Amino acid sequence: MPRYNPPVRDTRFVLDRVLKIDRYANLPGFANATPDTVTAVLEEGGKFVAEVLFPINHSGDQQGCTRHADGSVTTPDGFKEAYNQFVESGWGTLSAPEQFGGQGMPHVVSTAFQEYMISANMAFAMYPGLTHGAIEALLAKGSPEQQEKYVPRMVSGEWGGTMNLTEPHCGTDLGLIKTRATPNADGSWSITGTKIFISSGEHDLTSNIIHLVLAKTPGAPESSKGISLFVVPKFIVNDDGSLGARNAVSCGSIEHKMGIHANSTCVMNYDGATGWLVGEEMKGLAAMFIMMNAARLGVGLQGLGIGEVAYQNAVQYAHDRRQGRALTGAAEPQEKADTLFVHPDVRRMLMEAKAMTEGLRALCLWGGLQVDLAHKAASEEERQLADDLIGLLTPVIKGVGTDAGYRIATDSQQVYGGHGYIAEWGMEQYVRDARIAMIYEGTNGVQAMDLVGRKLAQNGGRAVQTLFRIVAEEVAAAKAKPELTHLAEALEKANGQLQAATMWFMANGMKDPNQVGAGAYSYMELMGTVAIGLMWLRMADAAVTALAEGDDDKAFYEAKLVTARFYADRIMPNAGALRRKIESGAETIMALPVEAFGVGL
Repeated sequence: MPRYNPPVRDTRFVLDRVLKIDRYANLPGFANATPDTVTAVLEEGGKFVAEVLFPINHSGDQQGCTRHADGSVTTPDGFKEAYNQFVESGWGTLSAPEQFGGQGMPHVVSTAFQEYMISANMAFAMYPGLTHGAIEALLAKGSPEQQEKYVPRMVSGEWGGTMNLTEPHCGTDLGLIKTRATPNADGSWSITGTKIFISSGEHDLTSNIIHLVLAKTPGAPESSKGISLFVVPKFIVNDDGSLGARNAVSCGSIEHKMGIHANSTCVMNYDGATGWLVGEEMKGLAAMFIMMNAARLGVGLQGLGIGEVAYQNAVQYAHDRRQGRALTGAAEPQEKADTLFVHPDVRRMLMEAKAMTEGLRALCLWGGLQVDLAHKAASEEERQLADDLIGLLTPVIKGVGTDAGYRIATDSQQVYGGHGYIAEWGMEQYVRDARIAMIYEGTNGVQAMDLVGRKLAQNGGRAVQTLFRIVAEEVAAAKAKPELTHLAEALEKANGQLQAATMWFMANGMKDPNQVGAGAYSYMELMGTVAIGLMWLRMADAAVTALAEGDDDKAFYEAKLVTARFYADRIMPNAGALRRKIESGAETIMALPVEAFGVGL
C-alpha cells in the first residue's frame, strides 16, 4: 500500500527562505501568518490529511460515488465523516475573509495546505476546492445580498459550491451553450438546460450546494458575449437563512470516468430551476473567469500534489526493491542484488521528479503570493506587478504543472516495474487521477493558446517584459556568487531562447495566426522551463546563504544545490529545442489535407 508524508520541511524552506513572507507582515492578512502560526498550520494540517484523508483515498477510488434512484448521490465510505472533521477543524476557512467567518490568512499559506490535501486525497480535496472558487466569484461579482446569503455558510463548509459551464455539444467554445434563462416577475430567473462534467455536482457532504451556472437570456447574441452567470442553489435559501424548497436541479447521472472516482462528476439537469443573476446580464463569462482562473491555479497544484505523492512512493520502492547489480560493480556484495537506486536510469526518473516537484512547489507558492499581493500590496505599482505576473503565469502553472504531474506519476509507476500496474500499490490510481488534470479547466492546449493568444499581447506585452526583466536582474546578481554561476548562465540562455521565441511570434504571428497556434504548446513549455528555472535559482541562492550562516540542516541545503545543478544540466537545455520547434512554423502541421490522415472521410 502507498504512503504519504507531507513535505513540511520543504514548504517552510520556500515560505521562509525563498519567498520570505515575514517581510509582508504589514499587509492585511499577513499579520495572522506569524512563523509559529504557519508552522502549526503546516504541521497540524499535514497530520490531518495524512491520518484522516489519505487512509480513505484508495478505498474511495475503489468504491466510487453512488447515484440513487431519486437522483441523490452518496460519497464513498468515510468521506462524510472526514468532511465533518475537516469542517469542524476549520481547514476550509484558512484564507477566507474574516468578515464572512474566515481566518483571513494569506492565500499562499492555504495554497501549501491545499497541496497536502491533493496529495493525500485528490478527489476529496476537490469538494472544498470548488467551493472556494465559487466564493471568489461571488465576492467579486455578487451583490451584497447574495454575498450575505451564501458566502458565510460556504466559507464554513456547511454548503458547497460548483461551476457549471460545459454542455454535451460544447466545451471550450462556450458561445454555443443552449442553457436558457427567462426572467420571472419577482426578479429571479428560470434556468433550463443540461450541464455535463460538473465536479461535485451532487453529494451528501453538505446540506446545500450553490451552483454557479452559465446561461443565455432572451435576445442574447449567439456568442460568448451573450452569456450571463446565475446563482442556482440546490435548496432555495429563505430570507432568514433557513433552507426552503428543493430547487428544480438534479443529477441525471454520474460520469463513468478514468480517475477521481470518489468525486461525483455529474450530468446536471436544470428544469426551470430558480436562479438569480450574478453581476450584469451578458457579462457572465468575465465573472466566471474569476472562478476559472482560481480553479486553473488549483489544477496546477493538483499536478504538483499527485507528482509529489507518486514520487515519494517511487523513492521508497527504489530503496526497498533489489534488482540486478550496479554497472560499476556490486554496491552491496553481501546481498543477492543491489537496490534500484544504483541504476542510472532509475536515478534519472527520480531526479527529474525531484527537480520538477520542488521547482513546481516554489512556483505554485510564488503564484499564491502574487494572488495576495495583487489585492493587498501597499502600492498600486506593486499590485499591478503582481497581477501582471499571475495573469501571465496562470496558464503556465496549470499546463506545465499538470503535464509534469502526469509524467512524474507515469515515471514513478515505471520505477515499480510490473507492480506499478497493480492497484494495491497505488501507482495506477495516481496515473489515472493525474491524467484528467491535463484536460479540465481548459485542456493544456487551450492554456497554451490563452498564453500566446491573450496574455502575451495584453497591455503591450507588459507582463512578459516584466518576467524577462526579473530573470535578467536575478541572473546578473547570481553571477557574482561562484556557487550560482553555472545555474545562472543556464537560466540566462533559456531566458534568451524565450525572448527569441517571443520575437518570432511578433514577426510571424500577425501575417499567419497558425504560426502562433502551431508553436503555442512549445512556448508554454519554454516559459515553464524558465519560470521553474527562476525558482531554482532562488532556491539555490537561499541554500547557499543558509550554508554560509551555518544552518544545522546541511544535508538538506546541499541536496538543493545538487538538484539545482541537475535542473540546469538536464532540463534547462530543453529550451533550445523548444525554440527550434516554435520557429519551424506551421507548414508541416497544417499542410496535410484531411483526407490524407487516412480515416476514410
